[in-house]
Amino acid sequence: MDQEIINKTSSYIAAELLKTPARQIAADEPLISGGLIDSFSLVDLALFIEETFGVRIDDTELNADTFDNLEQLAALISSRKS
Repeated sequence: MDQEIINKTSSYIAAELLKTPARQIAADEPLISGGLIDSFSLVDLALFIEETFGVRIDDTELNADTFDNLEQLAALISSRKS
């Protein structure tokens, strides 16, 4: 399940936020601290996660501690789905 979450989220970030659908994002690549996504993109990403995976993301979780790489996101989503 985690790999499916990582793949879907990576595809969304590449296509919709970065506008480079062919871009491959490593599961441990820093998203926020690496400058790949900004605060505006972070909100879009949170909405995508809520709609796609049916989980609730609290506004206080929109930070580099929770959203800085795909592995962290997959763990968060998996914990909410179980």
